[in-house]
Amino acid sequence: MDILIIEDSVEDAELTMKALKDIRVTNHVCVVRDGATALDFLFCKGEFSHRKCTDRPQLILLDLSLPKIDGFEVLRQIKRDSRTRTIPVIVLTVSNRDRDVAVSQRLGADAYIVKPVDFQNLSGVTPQLSLQWALLKQAPVVNL
Repeated sequence: MDILIIEDSVEDAELTMKALKDIRVTNHVCVVRDGATALDFLFCKGEFSHRKCTDRPQLILLDLSLPKIDGFEVLRQIKRDSRTRTIPVIVLTVSNRDRDVAVSQRLGADAYIVKPVDFQNLSGVTPQLSLQWALLKQAPVVNL
């Protein structure tokens, strides 16, 4: 798993995947639709208990407005656990409120993008994260 998109909106997930494609990222992408599923996936619980917990994403794109468990709590749990805290997390949200940005930064978000995600705003954060993505072949998208 190279990139985990945690996004409940099908349209926003598709726009994010298009933006990744536009910057020529061809890594394997997995999409989960709510905060509870995201945490189960990351910590190999519930329906994902069969996963190898060492297979962690290299990048997480996280919406803040999620069903079941909101994005702030997902971010809090990712960054407080030693197994996941080093994974870069880019917060994707429709909110550009200073409070949401400040809370995201305080919780450990590596970057913050106001949706819709496009080539320009996604490519603008990749250099600051120093991400090294494999651009060799097109990889499939897995929706969970």
